[in-house]
Amino acid sequence: MKVGIDSITFDIPKLHLPIKTLAENRNIEPEKLIKGLGLHKMSFPDVNQDVVTFAANAVYKLILQENLNPKDIARIYVGTESAVDSSKPIASYIIQLLEQQLGDRTFRYCDVTDMTFACIGAVDALQTNLDFIRLNPTKKAIVVATDNAKYDLNSTGEYTQGAGAIAMLITANPRVLSFSQEVGISSQGVFDFFKPRRYVSKDEILNTTNNPEWFGILENEVAFYKEQPVFDGHYSNQCYINRITEAYNHYKEITNQSNNLYQNWENILMHLPYCFQARRTFVEIYAKENNLTDDIKIIAKSPEYVAFVNQTIFPSEIASGQVGNMYTGSIFLGMLSTLCFHFQNDTNLTHKKFGFIAYGSGSKSKVFEAQVEENWKSVIAITQLFETLDKSTEIDFGTYISLHKKERNQPVLQPKNEFVLDYIEKENPVLVGARYYRFA
Repeated sequence: MKVGIDSITFDIPKLHLPIKTLAENRNIEPEKLIKGLGLHKMSFPDVNQDVVTFAANAVYKLILQENLNPKDIARIYVGTESAVDSSKPIASYIIQLLEQQLGDRTFRYCDVTDMTFACIGAVDALQTNLDFIRLNPTKKAIVVATDNAKYDLNSTGEYTQGAGAIAMLITANPRVLSFSQEVGISSQGVFDFFKPRRYVSKDEILNTTNNPEWFGILENEVAFYKEQPVFDGHYSNQCYINRITEAYNHYKEITNQSNNLYQNWENILMHLPYCFQARRTFVEIYAKENNLTDDIKIIAKSPEYVAFVNQTIFPSEIASGQVGNMYTGSIFLGMLSTLCFHFQNDTNLTHKKFGFIAYGSGSKSKVFEAQVEENWKSVIAITQLFETLDKSTEIDFGTYISLHKKERNQPVLQPKNEFVLDYIEKENPVLVGARYYRFA
């Protein structure tokens, strides 16, 4: 029995900052980012958007597109590293919002949860639900990848920012992709990229040693959380290479393949923290599979490798260069980009294989395969990914800074048939911090 993705939708910010604009304001040569990293646009959330609205909008589109009955959706599992609460999962927010439109308590029997492991959490959610459908082939599940990749201003990660959500319907006998049961894995506990709880004493904040109550905090130590990560780019890149290499070799081992594995794959889909990450790192595997002993930089520029990249990796980069990093969603945005590319080119993909190479900092990699199914075009025909990206609204640098610093009160664009953040409760002591959303 085949199990996999039957349909797919997405929701991304309607705003973007041109990379050229960012580069010029940061005194960076634009071509270093555009031609060097493949970056063109950086999507950025509006005032009334967050990971909950992206997720809920993507799922709502999926339900309407496929005319799904909420009673038939057994699970909604979310992969994210941008949760808005340390206890209440995004998945529970999703059903709250959906029930505003689809009827009160329509998701009462739906199992919902979040899964977090940096950028690989949505892959974990996908594989958990593939196993669930294998055991329950008459059921339907939805997997959502939703994130906001936000970095400090003037940091080396700033130009890789992006946001959005991908929603996937998981069923038996899927129309788009069916997945292998075997999964190559590599894990190691490291600090290459993380979002810690941070602490500061009241003495430092209030210039006092009396430990007065402060906004309801009785402890002298105040914890705070930043959306922006602590990271070491060079070290993280090496962890990425180490993990994907080990997971790739593990997949070969558990599937008893001694041949050149990637030659089985029509396209390669990898986590893209920036557009050209896959082509810059897969060269390590490419060299080993082909027993090449030249310097990696020489191999990466060789005509053979460049041709290989254009054939297998380039289609996944198209959307990434227009959106930016989506953390858990980036590998699935690359998947959708690849499918849309082949649809536009009327490629015969049926029964061809995709190789997935996922990575999450901290760190873990997973390698697995998917086969393209006969009816994939019927789904991708209505996706409109590239068309949506072309309609994105450009913002100027000042607007970007005000959005990043959360100094702006009014949205840049008025909402249209979508879920938006309405307000966050500040007064009621038993609801302080509760986030409320509406459909506008």
